[in-house]
Amino acid sequence: MKQNAHLLKYISLVTLTLQNALVGLSMRYARTRSGDMFLSSTAVFMAEVVKLVTCLFVVYFEEGSFVKFLRTLDSTIIKQPKDTLKVCVPSMVYVIQNNLLYISASNLDAATYQVSYQLKILTTAFFAVVILKKTLRRIQWGALVILLTGVILVQLAQGGPQTVPSGIEQNRLLGFTAALTACFLSGFAGIYFEKILKGSEISIWMRNVQLSLLSLPVGILTCYLNDGKVIQDQGFFFGYDGFVIYLIVLSACGGLIVAMVVKHADNILKGFATSLAIVISCVASIYLFDFQLTLQFTLGAALVICSIFMYSHQPKNDRIV
Repeated sequence: MKQNAHLLKYISLVTLTLQNALVGLSMRYARTRSGDMFLSSTAVFMAEVVKLVTCLFVVYFEEGSFVKFLRTLDSTIIKQPKDTLKVCVPSMVYVIQNNLLYISASNLDAATYQVSYQLKILTTAFFAVVILKKTLRRIQWGALVILLTGVILVQLAQGGPQTVPSGIEQNRLLGFTAALTACFLSGFAGIYFEKILKGSEISIWMRNVQLSLLSLPVGILTCYLNDGKVIQDQGFFFGYDGFVIYLIVLSACGGLIVAMVVKHADNILKGFATSLAIVISCVASIYLFDFQLTLQFTLGAALVICSIFMYSHQPKNDRIV
């Protein structure tokens, strides 16, 4: 039993690390490589479609038969419209957040994107205190200050505008603003969703079905508001290839896989995974994107990694404030 528990922890560590690192690196590569550029709004929509289909399959296997599967969908979605509409807010927020992440990945190198997006720890803590009335320990407040300092150092370490192989000139201010806004939306949606999960007996898979179902109308509306002309002229799947399909599946299933393994990972393990993902992103960016690693960036990234461990650590005698 102990051997199995250790094995699950190592699997969790590898899975969390790869998911955290690959999403940022893959998004950056997809948005900066040469060739026809796919529409990020359609990629976000298709990721929701993949997520919906995946969750429906999981619910089907949980129920064991097609009849029970239909009954479950009917009883939890159709016959409880008010309960289903509870996830309307996070579903809209997640669509906007995912579109912002593509903007951020288009304008920030993968390492800076990975470090900056850790501000979601700060925003999640803020909404946890405001919405769930949680209390933070002194060491956690200190960790949030160090996190903010580290991200500021990383941002100040970056140079001027840079043109990438796709021909797009990066706007670092736009990229960081998009990442910061995505962090706020991520923090709010995550805490709001947590509150919904704690207030009902509906499984997390059914909740994700509800989320995706409500996200699809918002997603398709976003596609045509942002890229309606291009979709009309070039088609919905303009610029798609094997790598874009891989990115969509990674974005859709990555979070679901993490949800499955995260129960086997404690806070320290999750901290290790996030920190390793930052290191992997930095090293990979040097070789893949000619990223220039500076002393200031290294110091900022080190502070962010330190803050992650501080925030996840819960000493027995630390005071709650």
